[in-house]
Amino acid sequence: MLNKIISFSLRNRPIILFFSVLLIAVGCWTAQKMEVDVFPDLNAPTVVVMTEAQGMASEEVERLVTFPIETAVNGATDVRRVRSSSTTGFSVVWIEFNWGSDIYRDRQIVSEKLATIGDALPQGVGQPTLGPQSSILGEVMFIGLTADTTSLGSLRTLADWTIRPRLLSTGGVAQVTVMGGELMEYQVRLHPERMRHYGVTLTQVMDATREMSRNASGGVLYESGNEYIVRGIISTANTREMGQAVVRTTPNGMPVVLADVADVQMGAKSPKMGVASISGKPGVLLTVTKQPSTSTLELTTQLDSAMSSLKASLPADVKVNTHLYRQQDFIDSSISNIRKSLIEGGIFVVLILFIFLMNARTTVISLVTIPLSLVVTLLVLKIMGLTVNTMSIGGMAIAIGSLVDDAIVDVENVFRRLRLDARRPAAERQSKLDVIFHASREVRMPILNSTLIIVVSFVPLFFLSGLEGRMLAPLGVSFIVSLFASTLVALTLTPVLCSYLLRDPQLRLADSDGDSYPKHHDEPRWVRAMKVRYDQALQWALGRKPSHWILGVTGALVVVTVGLFFTLGRSFLPPFNEGSFTINVSTLPGVSLDESDRIGRQAEMLLLQVPEVQDVARKTGRAELDEHALGVNTSEMEVPFRLDKRSKEEVMADIRQRLRTLPGVNVEIGQPISHRIDAMLSGTKAGIAVKVFGPDLTVLPSLGLQIQQATQGIEGLTDLNVEQQVERPQLLIRPRRTLLARHGITLPQFAEYVNAAIGGEVVSQVQDGGRTFDLTVRMADSDISSIDRLRSLLIDTSDGRKVPLADVAEIISSAGPNSISRENAQRKLVVSANAQGRDMRSVVTDMQRAIAEKVKMPEGYHVEFGGQFESEAAASRLLLGLSVVSIFVILLLLYLQFRSWKQAVVVLLNLPLALIGGVLALVLTGGVVSIPAIIGFISLFGMATRGGMLLVDRYNELSRRGLPRREVILRGSLDRLLPILMTALCSALALIPLALGSSLPGNEIQSPMAQVMLGGLLTSTLLNLFIVPIMVSMMKDTKEKAKVNE
Repeated sequence: MLNKIISFSLRNRPIILFFSVLLIAVGCWTAQKMEVDVFPDLNAPTVVVMTEAQGMASEEVERLVTFPIETAVNGATDVRRVRSSSTTGFSVVWIEFNWGSDIYRDRQIVSEKLATIGDALPQGVGQPTLGPQSSILGEVMFIGLTADTTSLGSLRTLADWTIRPRLLSTGGVAQVTVMGGELMEYQVRLHPERMRHYGVTLTQVMDATREMSRNASGGVLYESGNEYIVRGIISTANTREMGQAVVRTTPNGMPVVLADVADVQMGAKSPKMGVASISGKPGVLLTVTKQPSTSTLELTTQLDSAMSSLKASLPADVKVNTHLYRQQDFIDSSISNIRKSLIEGGIFVVLILFIFLMNARTTVISLVTIPLSLVVTLLVLKIMGLTVNTMSIGGMAIAIGSLVDDAIVDVENVFRRLRLDARRPAAERQSKLDVIFHASREVRMPILNSTLIIVVSFVPLFFLSGLEGRMLAPLGVSFIVSLFASTLVALTLTPVLCSYLLRDPQLRLADSDGDSYPKHHDEPRWVRAMKVRYDQALQWALGRKPSHWILGVTGALVVVTVGLFFTLGRSFLPPFNEGSFTINVSTLPGVSLDESDRIGRQAEMLLLQVPEVQDVARKTGRAELDEHALGVNTSEMEVPFRLDKRSKEEVMADIRQRLRTLPGVNVEIGQPISHRIDAMLSGTKAGIAVKVFGPDLTVLPSLGLQIQQATQGIEGLTDLNVEQQVERPQLLIRPRRTLLARHGITLPQFAEYVNAAIGGEVVSQVQDGGRTFDLTVRMADSDISSIDRLRSLLIDTSDGRKVPLADVAEIISSAGPNSISRENAQRKLVVSANAQGRDMRSVVTDMQRAIAEKVKMPEGYHVEFGGQFESEAAASRLLLGLSVVSIFVILLLLYLQFRSWKQAVVVLLNLPLALIGGVLALVLTGGVVSIPAIIGFISLFGMATRGGMLLVDRYNELSRRGLPRREVILRGSLDRLLPILMTALCSALALIPLALGSSLPGNEIQSPMAQVMLGGLLTSTLLNLFIVPIMVSMMKDTKEKAKVNE
């Protein structure tokens, strides 16, 4: 079949050229239209259920809201984990489904489950709301609003009612979360003394206000041929008009209006759930989240356009900052760096080809493979629905050196055969097309088999599941597709171009038989000198003593290298360089929002002193219905930076040192995407999560502190924090039921009094133009500002009197948990940490040992470790098993080509030879084995066999001519020296830009792969040129096997 493909291509050369040009044109057009993103879709199918439970304590939220939701969704189809967080007045449940499940189906399942618990939730609790379907890489932009004279209330109103709707109308936006400023509302602030004076009860006020903003409908009136819709306009946004609403009428007929017993005003909603700050100045922060499968670059352009059009309508003093965090910056720098590595790798390939061939035509023929293979890859990615990202481009960058390998082998053989044919007598010469056909046919099987072997070595990558599978699969797809495309080009277009571009060389012959090398020919002088030196070295190496010495030293090197490999550290993924830090600063739960805001401002000032830091965007607390629920004691800061003289690690160390000066705070430093990857893997925004499970909320914090103390001295462990599940102050109002009964106060009336008078109750909505504001009833701030004031509040009795709250209820100070975390229906506490300056696997191993020795778990409590290392361990085990299978498949493919197990094993010896360079490369670049590095080793095993295959295939060809074994080895090795060196150096040197650019954004994943492959290809190629000839010379049946094959 391969012969037919080559023959068809040579018979239909114009058609092949036309389709090649057409393919390049279509590919370039497709590339411009493709979606560009930083990573593939890494999102685990997750449905978020959020429920507001205004005023409820954490224990009540857990028992009455979170637990029913968890019970409903646990056991649903494809659910793999259910996590929850219950905080004061808010419940968040994360339902994580199996990888690969349909997110729309998952959301439908959750919706159906939630419909069954509608009646189980207590009255006054909000409807469970599904979070918007977003991506782990969803937060594409932070927009900061600050102003000089415009109030924070007006700024928040602008954000809620002008900017947010405009951004939400942009296609691809999933959610816009608004944080900070002052959320405005219409307020009815009651005064107990004035209510007692006028004899007004809380129930009367609530009845009067509940319907005061709802218009009435009077139906339709017909008059004079017209139809009039009759409307009763009751709603008003004027606080003075609201105050004239009648609450009750006195016995003598005098009306008592709302303004008589309350202040009706517009003010900031209280209590605040969160504040925001931009570079130390209070403001409003908008977080824009994109939908999955949306181009970040296109969406960012649309958002910039929307904000530009909005600026004209904003007050003059309002400043808009859209560069606090932009995922586009990371994408641009990542794609730019990986594209640069691709181009630089291509330049290395051009140089290698030209230096070795010293012929522009052969160089051009070989290089044409690169653009054609790349455009075919882009077209396949488009058909498969994949995006252009750092992984898919990285796969092409890693493959770029290998793309020309097949063409090099074909062109070099055609060029050599044309020279040989030119030296024949005129009568014996073949036509140019016949020479090209036979030369291409001669190398077709090594070309195809070497490609198949490399593909087989990459196959284990597609068995990875979870995050690592999602991340690395596009890299494998682009590598394999481009490699197959290059093989197809080598079998079709390369012979055609050879027929057009290569001339019949006219050489002076040294031998008339045309089968030996001429003394004078057109090879570069340095190549001839290299062949002479190699011939001398090989003849020496084939001697009895030198050959045993070489094999012994090589074997010792392999043994040492294998031992060294098992001493290297382990990690999941290399650290990214995203150009922005995500910093969490938390203090003890129970502190006020004002105090937490003050600490956050201090942290901002310290961060702004760091030279590399450009801006700081801070969120303290949480926004309404925000799944990233933070307590008011926690500040999350986004810190974009620009590196100049210092590395990222030095800047991070400087930030840690500065933030240590803040008393009584815990600090975690990460990066936006890395943080979210950690959260998806373990539910914690840190690389290492030690989860303590148990039933008692008082025992869990104690165990967490013991774990912290046991592990805090471990080398490389940083950001060690215990989840702040500690008790916070609470005020308990317990009814004295006997006294309630004596005064005729029912329990529902008592509950309404606590909810409305003290907590505040939203009774209606006020329409103000196109905006909607809550109307809230509550006692005046001065009457509920202290515990003593609460005791003296007046509650209505059944006979119209008012008695102090302290007469019918017990008001005591207590404490309760600030938040309760659960996972798979068990309460948990998390001790989180990161690793710095040391590989994560070693750090975790030391932690496990320290916890086992120093911390004793009570009955009913246990510890689980989660995070990146867990995924690394699982992926490493899988890859190790699959790599063994791949090696057996490679051995089988080699046997099918040579029909000799001995020859197949000889070629397979390149694997340990490649291992030497790969391990040494890792040792020199940090000594950590990550998942990309393991993929690099597996890929290397396939690529390293190419040189051995070319040698053994040539040996067999010469053996069939009946030449002596030693001449077969010497001549075959010299014949294949040039293509082996060219293919190996093209593949290896093209990886240099990626290998050296490990700290650049976008190169982080590919760099360990490139380092391993670069080192391995260099050692396997150099040793292969001696080890394979030595081993073949030791085989007694080389000639016999060749005859059998013939």
